Amino acid sequence: MYKVEINKKVTKFLRKHHIWLSRKFENALKLLQENPYRNDLDIKKLKRCENDYRLRIGKYRFLYSVIEHSLLIYVYKADIRGDVYKK
Repeated sequence: MYKVEINKKVTKFLRKHHIWLSRKFENALKLLQENPYRNDLDIKKLKRCENDYRLRIGKYRFLYSVIEHSLLIYVYKADIRGDVYKK
């Protein structure tokens, strides 16, 4: 089972947006803890990033890294579809 760590900015983003998004995100995190490469969630590997993935929930995107040697999933960015990929 993987441990999940969430960046402060992602937590703030979730508080700012709808409650249903927080619930869906929590449910997705529970599934990711079992297997961060699941087929039943809308997950894609990010190009040019070795261990980074994108989780899609509606129009929102969550970017996370999988750190295998410490069994950690680090969610580092969340935003609306087009804005999440900008630096």
